[in-house]
Amino acid sequence: MDVFVKIQAISDKIGREIPLPTYETNGSAGADLRACMDEPVTLKPLQRALIPTGIAIALPGAEFAALIMARSGLASKEGLTLANAVGLIDSDYRGEIKVAMVNLSDRERTIVPGQRIAQLVIAPVCRGRFALADSLDETARGAGGFGSTGLD
Repeated sequence: MDVFVKIQAISDKIGREIPLPTYETNGSAGADLRACMDEPVTLKPLQRALIPTGIAIALPGAEFAALIMARSGLASKEGLTLANAVGLIDSDYRGEIKVAMVNLSDRERTIVPGQRIAQLVIAPVCRGRFALADSLDETARGAGGFGSTGLD
């Protein structure tokens, strides 16, 4: 399913030095987001930084959200991943997309301008209708959680 997403360039580098988000293969679920900054940013071990992408987006409606996901190679090979696990961009947010990065390696890591730092996934959203209830239906699992099914 194709979804039209409007992009506003927050930086004049977008579309010239830094491309719009791109899907690297025909089967890619996430479009690569790139760092849009003037200078490299070096993160010490366990240090966090908010990395700008130079873009803002407009999703077509409240039935969609954008998710910011880590790039698996960057995380597994360099230890650079997202500080918030998954970023959520609501349909009514119009500010610049920034990526909360953290260095989980034991060495300094440098993010350079134009580097692919995360992936943007457009996803459908179901909104819940919440109501108080006196009880919930019974299940085999019940209230078991946090390792209740085993750790292996």
